[in-house]
Amino acid sequence: MPLTIARADRVSSGRMAKNVDADNVWLMMVAAMGTELLHGEVARDFPDYLRDESRKVGRAQSIAFPCHEEEIREALEQAAAAGWPVTVQGGRTGITGGAVPDGGLILNLSRMNRVLGLRRASDSGAYLLTVQPGVVLKELRMALARREVDTAAWSPEALAAWRSFRTDREYFFPPDPTETSATIGGMVACNASGACSYRYGPTRAHVEALRVVLVDGDGLALRRGRERAQGRAFRVTTLSGRVLSGRLPAYRLPAVKNAAGLFVADDMDLLDLFIGSEGILGVIVEVELRLTPLPAVRCGLMAFFPTLSAALAFVHRVRGAGGAPSGPGTEGPAAMEFFDARALELLRTRQAEAGGTGDIPAPPPGEHTAVYVEYHGTAPAVEAGVAAAAEALSACGGSEEATWLADHDRELERLKDFRHAVPETVNTVIDRRRRQVPGLTKLGTDMAVPDAHLDAVVAMYQGDLETAGLEYVMFGHIGDNHLHVNILPRTLAEYERGRALYLRWARRVVELGGTVSAEHGIGKFKTGLLREMYGAGGIEAMRAVKRVFDPQGLLNRGNMFEP
Repeated sequence: MPLTIARADRVSSGRMAKNVDADNVWLMMVAAMGTELLHGEVARDFPDYLRDESRKVGRAQSIAFPCHEEEIREALEQAAAAGWPVTVQGGRTGITGGAVPDGGLILNLSRMNRVLGLRRASDSGAYLLTVQPGVVLKELRMALARREVDTAAWSPEALAAWRSFRTDREYFFPPDPTETSATIGGMVACNASGACSYRYGPTRAHVEALRVVLVDGDGLALRRGRERAQGRAFRVTTLSGRVLSGRLPAYRLPAVKNAAGLFVADDMDLLDLFIGSEGILGVIVEVELRLTPLPAVRCGLMAFFPTLSAALAFVHRVRGAGGAPSGPGTEGPAAMEFFDARALELLRTRQAEAGGTGDIPAPPPGEHTAVYVEYHGTAPAVEAGVAAAAEALSACGGSEEATWLADHDRELERLKDFRHAVPETVNTVIDRRRRQVPGLTKLGTDMAVPDAHLDAVVAMYQGDLETAGLEYVMFGHIGDNHLHVNILPRTLAEYERGRALYLRWARRVVELGGTVSAEHGIGKFKTGLLREMYGAGGIEAMRAVKRVFDPQGLLNRGNMFEP
């Protein structure tokens, strides 16, 4: 059914007119009016869709909520006729401004939220689940745990696989970003990760196939292992039979957890070019996910230390000489998280303000720094991992009396809530300060370095911040040497000092072989940092790839590099 168009004269009572016969899909297009008036209409009727978790607010002339692939094509066609750029959105949980529109059409995929089918891989027997991009992570987790999915439109083959799945062992989708209201399409577009990516890898490691609609309405069907580059040359055939070809950038990706720029490598799987591309190459309309057997046992340990150096020594001992674990069959940690003294104090203050009855356990008094370690696997493997962590704790001067151990789901969720409470509390602090100083935002780093440079980069952060006299907290995925330094400015002058430090750190991290973004991506906020990482030549090479798929540069304009 054609996409319904609602014009300005059909808007009333602050809501957009809708045609329910069109599956509640509509496109707001107001023609022959000035830009400011168009901005005002969208801002009035759909204000939430002009921003994401970055707190940045954009502008748009139109918005569409398609439910089907054909409706995406129709929306893109109408946007092209109007000469509008297109911003693709999912759950708008990103913090780099990637989903914030800069004029034109907002293409929000939240209503494309169906699970389309299940199959078993012929070679490995793995379960492969196909979903639309608007499926929400927490809802997918719940559906897999309960084994309850709407299968009414599934094929006989998919239903047979589902019957097998329901009687098999439990499976899950491992990527675990902090915000579980993220959508699968957004997670693929940003190659989202999280704490447990230390063991399971980011979203890329769990994607087997993609269906993508290009800006001109044509499409691609990409499957892992099928479409591959030849060296750095690539060539793909669209659904209509056209051949698109070009060259991948010549830069080499850093040997660390990385979400900065287009993923490229010699002879790479071209599926991976679109994962983490932040929506600049095409619109993801279907994703096939490889599910992972749920570990038999999970156990978490929150260890507290009297000094920062003791906590870092613990991290090195638990990781061992080999660094990150080799995979789900090992005894290594599934996650390693870090909380500095200021992060713990922030949580103590939060608990005090709640009268001691808050939603998270209060850090023990007198403890300086904390490291959270989580183990997954068989009972013997997890027991061995926890025993090794306990031995490391004792060797590094940690507090055995203060250590928290969680071996049941409810207790694990409490420790995860503790971990997530730090960025939530930081955002609350900044929101309060913004009321006094409009325009103020936090400055949060997202950089990672090779194992050998962890201690040096922590010392750099701490020393520069103390010298600059800035308030901050430091926390994050220390297993991957990926710490978030959140600077909490009180004035615009402090904000500018923090920005100067951020740029200085980015340059040093790149010199050390690291990345300016390990998980949040570049979006519209970090384009300058990406240039620091890959140089003008690397940026131009990425632009050239974008031109192959989006010649006019209309999709997610401003993401990764300036328009």
